[in-house]
Amino acid sequence: MAETKQRLKDEEAEGASGKIELTPEERAAEQAAIVKRVSAELNLPHGKVKAAVSLLDEGNTIPFIARYRKEMTGELDENELRSIEEKLQYMRNLETRKREVVRLIDEQDKLTEELRGAIVAAAKLQEIEDLYRPYRQKRKTRASVARERGLEPLAQWLLSQPRQGEPLKEAARYVDAGKGVDAAEDALQGAMDIIAEQLADDAKTRAWVRRYTFDHGVLRTEAKDASQETVYEMYYSYQEPLKKLPPHRTLAINRGEREDVLRVALDVPADKIRDYMDRQLVRVGTAPEVRAALVATIEDAYKRLIAPSVEREVRGEQTEKAEEHAIGIFSANLRNLLLQPPVRGSVVLGVDPAFRTGCKLAVVDETGKLLEVAVSYPTPPNNKVAEAEKLINGLIDRYGVGLIVIGNGTASRETEQFIAGLIGKRKTDKKAGAGDLKYIIVNEAGASVYSASKLAAEEFPKLDVAERSAVSIARRLQDPLAELVKIEPKAIGVGQYQHDVSQKRLEETLGGVVESAVNHVGVDVNTASPSLLAYVAGINATTAKNIVKFREETGVFTDRKMLQKVPRLGAKTYEQCIGFIRVPESANPLDRTPIHPESYAVVDKLCAELGLKLGGLGSEPFRAALAALKPDEIAARIGVGAPTLRDIVDSLLRPGRDPREELPAPIFHTDVLSIEDLTPGMELQGTVRNVIDFGAFVDIGIKNDGLVHISQLSGKFVKHPLDVVAVGDTVTVWVLNVDLKKGRVGLTMRKPG
Repeated sequence: MAETKQRLKDEEAEGASGKIELTPEERAAEQAAIVKRVSAELNLPHGKVKAAVSLLDEGNTIPFIARYRKEMTGELDENELRSIEEKLQYMRNLETRKREVVRLIDEQDKLTEELRGAIVAAAKLQEIEDLYRPYRQKRKTRASVARERGLEPLAQWLLSQPRQGEPLKEAARYVDAGKGVDAAEDALQGAMDIIAEQLADDAKTRAWVRRYTFDHGVLRTEAKDASQETVYEMYYSYQEPLKKLPPHRTLAINRGEREDVLRVALDVPADKIRDYMDRQLVRVGTAPEVRAALVATIEDAYKRLIAPSVEREVRGEQTEKAEEHAIGIFSANLRNLLLQPPVRGSVVLGVDPAFRTGCKLAVVDETGKLLEVAVSYPTPPNNKVAEAEKLINGLIDRYGVGLIVIGNGTASRETEQFIAGLIGKRKTDKKAGAGDLKYIIVNEAGASVYSASKLAAEEFPKLDVAERSAVSIARRLQDPLAELVKIEPKAIGVGQYQHDVSQKRLEETLGGVVESAVNHVGVDVNTASPSLLAYVAGINATTAKNIVKFREETGVFTDRKMLQKVPRLGAKTYEQCIGFIRVPESANPLDRTPIHPESYAVVDKLCAELGLKLGGLGSEPFRAALAALKPDEIAARIGVGAPTLRDIVDSLLRPGRDPREELPAPIFHTDVLSIEDLTPGMELQGTVRNVIDFGAFVDIGIKNDGLVHISQLSGKFVKHPLDVVAVGDTVTVWVLNVDLKKGRVGLTMRKPG
C-alpha cells in the first residue's frame, strides 16, 4: 500500500496535464454505478444510499442528515452515514484513478480493449496498480538495461519455449562488446532479467502470490540485542501466522522494528509459489535447457522482485487494518469519555499535582468561572503540609468548595493522601460542610497540551501554564465535553497505539467523534466557547468566533432567529446548525429543545390535535397526553413523517434534557486506598479509564489502574472488551493478584465462587 501511494506521488506531475473531463451523462452513469457498489459493499438498501449520497453532495452535514432527514434516508444512523461518505470518496477516487491509468497507457499506444476492460472492472486500487505496473515509467533496472542492449528478441525466444535449442548458442548471436554484451552468458542473463521483470509485473501472478503470502505467511521476530531490557521482550523470539496476528500485536511489532529493537521477517513456503509460477509459465515439451533457464528466471523473479515487494504490500495492508482497528477503539473510548455526565452545582477546587514545583490550585464556581489560583507544597521534597493545609482550608471556607479534583499525573497519589488527610481533619474538627466535601481523581491527559495552547493563552493570559492546567482539571469534572473539546482529540489518552497510526486518519476520525458527541448533547449558545461551537454541525472555527464576538458585543441571544444576524452565518449554515443550538433565554420553549425550527409548525399542529397549549410544556397533563400518543397513526394527518414526529414527541416529553444525565455519576472518595491495602478476593468499586483489545483498565483508587483481562470481564465468552464495558462505566471488581514490586494489580469482574 505504501508502494502504491509512492507511485501516485511519482505520477502527480505526469497526470496533472491530461485529466479526463466527463460529460454530464457520463458523470450521471458513473454516479449511479458508484451508488450501486456502495450499497452492495455496505449491505445497505440502494434507495437509502442514493438519498444519503444526494444529501451529502448538497452540502448537508452528517449530524443534520441523521437527525433531521430520517424520512429521506430511511433512518440511517451516523455510523452508517459516515461509512457511506468514506466508501463514496474511495469509489470516486478509484474511478478517477482508472481514467488516469487508461489515459497513461493509451498515450504509450499499448492500451488494448482487454486491458481497458480489466481496468474498468477493477474493484480495488491495488488491482488497478497491478494492471498499470508493466506500463509505469520505471527507474533504471536490470531489465531496462537489457532492453537497451537489444536483448528483447532473445527474451522472446526463450518465452516461445522451443522444443529444441540451446539458450547459450542462441545467446551467442547477441554478443556485442559495443553494447556491453561481452559474452553469451551476459546476453542470456539479460534476457532472463527481462522475463523476470515481466513475471514480477504480471497482475494475475502478483494477486495470487499476495493472497498466498497472507494466508500462509508466518511473521517471525527476534531481538537485535537479547540482553537489552525493553517492553518488547515477549517478541524477542516470537512467531505467529500473519493472518492470525491481532491488531495490537501488529502495531507493537511495528513499533519495536521502527525503534530498532526487533528484527522482523515474513516466512512463506516459497516452493508452493514457485510451483504455481512454473505451472503458469512453462509448457510441457519445452527443451530441457530452455526450461532450466525459465525455472532459474522464476526463482530470480520471486526472490529478487516479487517477494520483497509483496511482503511490503501485505504487511502494509495488515498495518492499515490494525490502524483502523486501533482508531475504532480510540473513537469508542473517546465518545464515551466525552459523554460522561457533568457534575453541576458545586464549587470545585482543581489540583494539578507536582513534586518540586508544587501543586497548582484553581477554584472555579458552579459555572466554571475562575475565582482564584494558588500554589501549595505538600509533597516531597518540600513537605510543607501545615502551610498547604492552611492555604487550602482557606480556599474551601472562602468559596464553599464542595469537590476537590486531582489530576492523575506525577505526584497524584501523594497529593491524594494529603487531600484525604485534610478532609479527615476537617471532619474531626467539625468544620462547616466537612461531611459533604469529597475528592476525585480525573484523567488529566491533554491538560498540559491545552494549557500550553494559543487558546488557553487567550482564555487566561495572566496565568502560567500549570495554573491553566489546574483550571482545565477542575472544569473537566463540571462539564467534560465543554472542556475536552478544547484539546486536540488525539492528546486525550484513551486509545492504544494512537501514536503509531496514520495521524491524518486519526485526526479525521476523532474529529467526527467529537462532532457527533457535541451535536448529540446540544450547545447552549450563550455560554459555549468557540472551541465547542466549532464542532456544531455546519459551523467552522471562523463562524464560531463570530458567534461569540456577536454575543459579547450585543448581549445574549434571546432566540434562535438571532443567529441569522451573525456575520458570515448564511442560510445553509443556519439550517445545518440551528437544531443543535439551545437558547435557554428564549421565550419560545422550543428554542431549548432539539426540535428544528422547520418543524415548529408541526408542533403547533400537534398541540392543536391534542388540545394542548405550548405554555404547558413540561407539565404532567402535557406529558400524559404525549405519552398516550401513537405517532405512527397521526403523522400523516399533521403532515410529517413518522420518524420526525417520534423525535418531536421525545423532545417535548423531556424538554431541556441533557442525555448525559442518564449515565451514572462518577465515584467520589473521602479516604485513600494504597496497593498495600489490597488482598486477593477484596471487592471494590471502580471506574473504567481505558478499554483496549486485551482488557480494561479500572481506577480503584490506587496509584496505578488495575487491569481486568478480557478473560476476566465475564463468565461468558467475550469477543472484545467493548462488548462488555465502556470508558466511564462504574463497575464492581474483585482483586485477583497484587504485584507490589511492579505496582500492578490484576482484577476480575467475575464474582468469586
